Amino acid sequence: MSLFLDALLDSPLDDSIRGVPPGAAPLRLRDVGARGWRPTAGDMALPVLTLDEDAFAANRDLIFAYARRHGVALAPHAKTPMAPQIASALVEAGAWGATVANLQQAAVLLRAGVTRLILANEIGGRASGERLGALLAAHPDADLRAFADSPAAVETLAAAARAAGRRLPVLVEVGAGRAGARDRAAVDAILAAVVRHPGLLVLDGVATYEGAVATADPAETAANIAALMRRTAEAFALVRALAPERPLLLTAGGSAFFDMVVTGLAPVAATDGNATLVLRSGAIFFHDHGVYERALGALDARQGFACGGATAADFRPALRLWAEVLTRPEPELAICGFGMRDASFDQGLPRPLRVHRDGTALSAEGLRVTRLNDQHAFIAVPARHDLAGHDLAVGDIVEFGISHPCTCIDRWRVLFGLGADGRVRSAYRTFFG
Repeated sequence: MSLFLDALLDSPLDDSIRGVPPGAAPLRLRDVGARGWRPTAGDMALPVLTLDEDAFAANRDLIFAYARRHGVALAPHAKTPMAPQIASALVEAGAWGATVANLQQAAVLLRAGVTRLILANEIGGRASGERLGALLAAHPDADLRAFADSPAAVETLAAAARAAGRRLPVLVEVGAGRAGARDRAAVDAILAAVVRHPGLLVLDGVATYEGAVATADPAETAANIAALMRRTAEAFALVRALAPERPLLLTAGGSAFFDMVVTGLAPVAATDGNATLVLRSGAIFFHDHGVYERALGALDARQGFACGGATAADFRPALRLWAEVLTRPEPELAICGFGMRDASFDQGLPRPLRVHRDGTALSAEGLRVTRLNDQHAFIAVPARHDLAGHDLAVGDIVEFGISHPCTCIDRWRVLFGLGADGRVRSAYRTFFG
């Protein structure tokens, strides 16, 4: 364990953190499990976001098994939890490395001892390049690959390498819909720019992101991704011609269409014989009750998850949001104590899963979140709603599933891990800046 992670576990947790009971004595992060807190019992401050650690571990094992079966590597995208404890644990469990989206995220993981990184984004101009160089100079053990989708991005990386005093591996980004070189001419221009800096930069492979070309039409999405994979393979051949002996990377793969990436690029890596296909899936470890539930359902519909009899339906949502009923101002309305400051809402509203009252779990069937204010959730209650003979009441604790982990966890400074008994057994600090 790095000194940073060890110090993190010794850092204080107090009632300035959501979830910690007001007035509770400060405790070390590593000691939180000794308190036996249970969100269902009302002995935590609500709202609170929790991680089902058994579900997370099962998801980890499932996607790792898939990667082994298909001969690919994983560099989970750290932007989803931005929790160095989690990123480090995934590397220890067998991940090739980790993915980051910006310099702040890279700095956090490097301090935590996660040294093999893919910087999956362009970072800006010369000043940003010099900041990256300073970061690399401060971490001489860093093994970082960076994206470039234009000659301007290459010049930024050259500035970084100059400031770091060492060569920087470059991944040519091919893309559509977002960043990335759009055609052969753009790829040629990137390659020429890298070759102009032989003492500073080295070609290390090709990157893309298939999610940027997805549409609401599954057939159109499949065609778009297949075309992007062909363009990525063509760019890889150009890089290979300039780096005939170097081990290279092919990297893509979010959490919705990674099967199409494997179909399109795994044969390219296998034929090359000196290349590794690295998937950057991040949200898959957390799953959800919304956008990724639908995405993995579609994955199973196209029979894309081939893994020894397992299906994508075997992934389990691991995040829960817990909140209390504050008021029943109208017969068919309840107000719960969470809102836009607590939960994602960009790709679907939270979903009521269960109601907890005096240690008993009751059905939440028929309850529906209709809208959010900053710190209030509006819950539609059917006129005939019945919880084992009792109507939804003030003080009931409602357990919600969320949609889109990436824009939910970033609202929380601490994510609490729950054991199978529903008690808090760990806590993960997040570093979203």
